Amino acid sequence: MILNIIINILEAIIGFSGGLAVGSGFVAFLTVLGIIPRLIQLSRTSHLIKVYTACVVLGSIVGTYFSFTNVTWSHPVILLALWGVFHGVFNGMLAAALTEVLNVFPLVSRRIGLETKIITLIMAVVFGKIVGSLFQWLILVK
Repeated sequence: MILNIIINILEAIIGFSGGLAVGSGFVAFLTVLGIIPRLIQLSRTSHLIKVYTACVVLGSIVGTYFSFTNVTWSHPVILLALWGVFHGVFNGMLAAALTEVLNVFPLVSRRIGLETKIITLIMAVVFGKIVGSLFQWLILVK
């Protein structure tokens, strides 16, 4: 009985510590690379800074909640599709901001000799992501 309580307390401390470490790393990643400020600058929405802050905090809280509960989705397919589109847009913008901040495309295009065809390189990445996603969801997921 006492041993189970001690084990549960240790599991809670380890889980909380791990969550703090991962959360701190994520915030450091976003802060050091300046991804969110760059997204705000590109979208010209600096007047919505409080909305961005609230979205990051609420998204973290809701994501944590969904990770630890057995919530199931029984919504119409159109709502789930819209939810998926929002996730895709967010991940795409995050990836685009990261590549822009790190100047990935100019560096890669110079190294492989495609300085004049950077648009072709970007479109190849975009279509590759689309085809890969469709393959995963239509072929692999049953």
